[in-house]
Amino acid sequence: MKNVYVAIMAGGIGSRFWPESRIKKPKQFLDILNSGKTLIQSTFDRFLKIVSKDNIFIVTSDQYVEEIQQQIPGIRKDRILSEPMRRNTAPCIAYVSHKIATLDARANIIVAPSDHLILNENKFFEIILKGISYTEQHNDLVTLGIKPTRPDTGYGYIQFKDIEVADGIHKVKTFTEKPDLELARTFMASGEFLWNAGIFIWNTSAIIEAFDKHLQEMNQLFWEARKSFNTEKEKAAIGKVYSRCTNISIDYGVMEKANNAYVIPAAFGWSDLGTWASLWSNYEKDYLGNAVKGKRVMIYDATNCMVMVPEDKLVVLEGLNDFIVVDTGDVLLICKKENEQYVKEITADMKMKGLDGFL
Repeated sequence: MKNVYVAIMAGGIGSRFWPESRIKKPKQFLDILNSGKTLIQSTFDRFLKIVSKDNIFIVTSDQYVEEIQQQIPGIRKDRILSEPMRRNTAPCIAYVSHKIATLDARANIIVAPSDHLILNENKFFEIILKGISYTEQHNDLVTLGIKPTRPDTGYGYIQFKDIEVADGIHKVKTFTEKPDLELARTFMASGEFLWNAGIFIWNTSAIIEAFDKHLQEMNQLFWEARKSFNTEKEKAAIGKVYSRCTNISIDYGVMEKANNAYVIPAAFGWSDLGTWASLWSNYEKDYLGNAVKGKRVMIYDATNCMVMVPEDKLVVLEGLNDFIVVDTGDVLLICKKENEQYVKEITADMKMKGLDGFL
């Protein structure tokens, strides 16, 4: 697949996984699944099965470039695109799309987060190849939608039209951000809605035209910066662009406005591993439903807990049900699973109280 490229987004800080995920080393750089590989290593290795190493680009924050070079030995420096500041996914995707377009005008790009779990890779690749064969022939924007297994309020939803425009590909009707539980139940019962996985497929012409139409000022900044691409002036040019870019997601900025958005309904054992509860769902558990990372954890009458503690620390759990217990040495978090949404609020409070050193 000569004209197929992958853009891996790896600049997030994974704040919902605090305190394991920290600004200095967020979750994509951790072996959070206890698999022997970090999440970004698993993502990179997955895509190596369908494209060459030189066709994989990683977009990340300036501060994580060295970490990526250590975790993915042999990756070319010019395949790591560093962002001088966080501006959400739209500028990230604009940058990598323009960069790839300068190298290959006929490129098709798969855009994927660095920290998702995919259990059925064969099914995933089948869906990806279906999308690529479509975007090779059409200037449309394709996203993957996951068939929901529960009325989850933590995901965005995509409503699609029943009629296929091509094999397995449907026109998008609406995008809805995270709904309340009642609406999520309605979505699931209708059979017309999918979880928004944040995985996209398109050719460079289609996505750059979409930016020109829906985020014109941002797109113009990247057109100007392209003169400096692949030279020693690129870093300074990108610094200037990002200082003027809107902080906006690709969903809000482009996908929700586009009339050429399409979705492929899919099921391939996907999780965005966005929360401790989602990690617990995908972790190996003992007979009491406890997911444990730590060699010296003693459990008495505790069930369905997510436990992550240092290997050399003795931890005793008694009488807990549905709790998250995370010990990183300098921070101890004990939280009910059902209240894990407060983790983001806790980290915001810590900033206000000058406890940034623990973030």
